[in-house]
Amino acid sequence: MKNNKIKISISYPPLINSKGNAFLGQNRQFQWTNTGNVILPVIPAYGATALKQLGYKILWDDAIAEKISYDNWLKRIIKFKPNIIFIESKTPVIKRHWEIINQLKSLSLKIKNYKLKIVLMGDHVTALPEESLLHSNVDYVITGGDYDFMMLNLVDHIYHQKKLEPGVYYRQKSEIINSGKFALKHHNLDTLPIIDRKLTNWKIYGYQNTNFKYKPAAYIMTGRDCWWGKCTFCSWTTTHPGNTFRNFSVAHTIKELKYLSSLGIKEVFDDAGTLPIGPWLKEFCEQMISTGLNKKIVFGCNMRFGALNQEQYNLMGKAGFRFILYGLESSNQNTLNHILKNTKVEDSRKTLIMAKKAGLQPHLTIMVGYPWESKNDAITTLNEARSLFQDGLADSMQATIIVPYPGTPLFAECKKNNWLKSKDWNDYDMRLPVMKSPISDKEQLELVHGLFYGVLTPKFLWRKITSIRNIDDISYLFNYAFKYLQKLRDFPKN
Repeated sequence: MKNNKIKISISYPPLINSKGNAFLGQNRQFQWTNTGNVILPVIPAYGATALKQLGYKILWDDAIAEKISYDNWLKRIIKFKPNIIFIESKTPVIKRHWEIINQLKSLSLKIKNYKLKIVLMGDHVTALPEESLLHSNVDYVITGGDYDFMMLNLVDHIYHQKKLEPGVYYRQKSEIINSGKFALKHHNLDTLPIIDRKLTNWKIYGYQNTNFKYKPAAYIMTGRDCWWGKCTFCSWTTTHPGNTFRNFSVAHTIKELKYLSSLGIKEVFDDAGTLPIGPWLKEFCEQMISTGLNKKIVFGCNMRFGALNQEQYNLMGKAGFRFILYGLESSNQNTLNHILKNTKVEDSRKTLIMAKKAGLQPHLTIMVGYPWESKNDAITTLNEARSLFQDGLADSMQATIIVPYPGTPLFAECKKNNWLKSKDWNDYDMRLPVMKSPISDKEQLELVHGLFYGVLTPKFLWRKITSIRNIDDISYLFNYAFKYLQKLRDFPKN
């Protein structure tokens, strides 16, 4: 069959829930959120672009970001009549995705001369690939995090008899077989095309995100995924183990940023687990300055405490960096050691001082509910967070309840120590603790609220007000304050 006769949909079906909107694609932790935030799923977007360049007919079908109803989405799928549907899933919604898959397969059987194949991908199915084949009519399960490369290979296998790469699970008669353990290092990121932002409907992602101050904005990924890649709680260590870290060349990244600038993009967030450092970072900053992109685009990224020195932060400031996200996680050294964070408690303050001196605006992520932490331990983290904000060293934060996702070392530890309170995947959405803890469920939710409210001191609020310089600052602060309050609905006390 010719490529232009083959229709492929990269789909995020609507996931309707009274708890809020599904925060699924491009997230290491799933949440039902009331903020309205959306993020382009970057890796599937590379796959969609590459498939389109090969002549396939592509439907970029992110119904979650579009906020369309399930019935309207279903009508759109039936009208497009794809030959293949790729769906990314995560633990708290895997059971719903099985229901959707079964419904789609049932509907497809009623259409004459129509054969539909459905493919699941993501960290949950990487950890438990056979589970979805046993509980749904899915045709293939892709394991590993390079969905783009694997999508290309699987389509070539189905329609052009190309040999399957390792990492694919499927049925052969009544038996589940696989093509081997997934591998990533042989995938050269620079062979991927620049994401086609028009194909992937960039405007629906350009405005609704609290990480963005200047809009429209966009997400990219300079690497996969984190050069440390050993934190025991991170679901993406299942799909991107630390020893497989790769990055795009600086030239490829600069080319992508020039394209984004041509679309009018004003801010970019790089969502590699941690931005590449060393010579790569130096060359990237120098290229941002020499090309003048630092005057057109402000930049944000994930970074680790203790990774850079003052000179490097100063260069980032000159290169147009604004927003920088750090995983504080806990202010107890025992916990940092336990989760293999490879940082020291004192690293956070030292690093934040350097980042602020370079003119950057740090964001902190914090978690509560570790099975080995007492309430006093959690309060230690709350107090340190409050102190960092009080001293003007952090500008924003996110607090969550820690979840042990299947495939992570934390999940394995929970099974070993009988820490799991629930084995129903629907419960793994950070709304309530699923691990046993010395701290009650109610107290954990109160601690999350305490973290959000605890940083809103008069001194911090006054500093925010006096930082206003232009209309962008006013718009950003009002938008952030509104979504900050909405965020508290994600963690109801009762």
